[in-house]
Amino acid sequence: MFSGILSSRGLSPSPVRAWLVLCAVSMLQFFIAVDVTVVNIALPSIGADFGIGGPALTWVVVGYTITGGGLLMLGGRLSDLLGRRRVLLLGTGLFGAGSLLAGLAPTFPLLVGARLLQGAGEAVALPAAMATIILLFPEGPRRSRALSVWAAVASCGLVLGFVLSGIITAHLGWRWIFLVAVPFILVVVLAAVFLIEGDRPVAKGVPSLDLPGALLLTACPLLLILGVVQGGESGTPGWVAPAALVGAVTAGVVFVRVEARSLNPLLPLRFIAHRTRLTANLTTMLLSGALSTSFLLFTFYLQDRWGVGPLGAGLTMLPLAASLIVFSLLTPRLLGRWGARACVLAGIGFTAAAMAAIALVSALQANGVALIPAMALISAGMGFGIVGLQYVAVSGVTEDDAGIASGVQRAADQLGGATGTAVCIGLGFAPALHSHDPFLVATLLAVVGLVIGTVVAWRMPAPVPPADQQEQAG
Repeated sequence: MFSGILSSRGLSPSPVRAWLVLCAVSMLQFFIAVDVTVVNIALPSIGADFGIGGPALTWVVVGYTITGGGLLMLGGRLSDLLGRRRVLLLGTGLFGAGSLLAGLAPTFPLLVGARLLQGAGEAVALPAAMATIILLFPEGPRRSRALSVWAAVASCGLVLGFVLSGIITAHLGWRWIFLVAVPFILVVVLAAVFLIEGDRPVAKGVPSLDLPGALLLTACPLLLILGVVQGGESGTPGWVAPAALVGAVTAGVVFVRVEARSLNPLLPLRFIAHRTRLTANLTTMLLSGALSTSFLLFTFYLQDRWGVGPLGAGLTMLPLAASLIVFSLLTPRLLGRWGARACVLAGIGFTAAAMAAIALVSALQANGVALIPAMALISAGMGFGIVGLQYVAVSGVTEDDAGIASGVQRAADQLGGATGTAVCIGLGFAPALHSHDPFLVATLLAVVGLVIGTVVAWRMPAPVPPADQQEQAG
């Protein structure tokens, strides 16, 4: 069946084979993106089955995103050293195994472990998939179309995750939100084996991997979240939370020292010392934390406060999905008119307004439909803020550091979102604060982060193009 396609292997792959590969890796991208949001609607059902409360349930969300973000740059390095197909198969296999284990997990700790495995699979597979697309499609219109398909699939996965979660949880049970991906992952594996050209033998004497840096970058936010979540849980030994927080700080300090001394650092310190990139990525972390927190607040309010079922909650989130698509299409046009910093500040403002709306709806105990304006504001915040920050974070890069810039920005987005969610939800819904409205506490914490983000973004220098582009402009 593949003979005509496989005969075209070489430096100039056939368009048919290239597009079949694109379809396969886009399928993987879709389910990786879906798994970021698909658990949100299912969380109350998961908690009911395992007898787990709100703060601990955040592990199901943040375990996936933190592991993915922390190991992302290591995954890109593995792809360069070991070969794209090998690493794509390894990452896809890890993601598929994690999906199967999550769907069959008999205990909550095993479910969290499966989510960590899924995150590791994402971190390993995505850079290899992206590199495969870039090398299969020559620069120009074909590559632009391919990357547009790739980006569109990712956006659709994030958006449809809310709806699919409601439908699947209501009719099949929450375990199927993970199991449904397994047969499609097998298709991706077969496509990689038969359609992607084999890698060259691994060269001897390749540079060593910065494994300590990758582990420390992942351990720091994981220990921080452990400290926050366990600190709010009743019945936890008093030493656990302080020990975890001290471990997080220690991991962060040691990470900086390791990167400063490493011959082949995962994250060169000279790169993050760049003021524009530093402020853009710091603002990304703060904004992503508030945005990710809002998704869980929507879910908890609809299902826990108002008793809306999974299907109804998923359908109620449709305005969020529709408005997110609108603002994602609108922002690139306004970016050139307003400038990146104005778009970022607008995104932060919209997100802060959304948090205020969530707090007001909770205080008034209004119907869940009253959250729709907040959903539209969150979409505007994500559209204006994140797109503007992506533009700033990768502006002025050269061919030598473009990959690092993209990896750092994505890692900042994922790690910031996961850590912010754990802090806001973990403290907001902590048993020690039961005398307060958890939605009000969580939104106030998110707004504090947004205020800090506003100060940082206001001081963010304007992006400067590379020297060669400045010469061309002159």
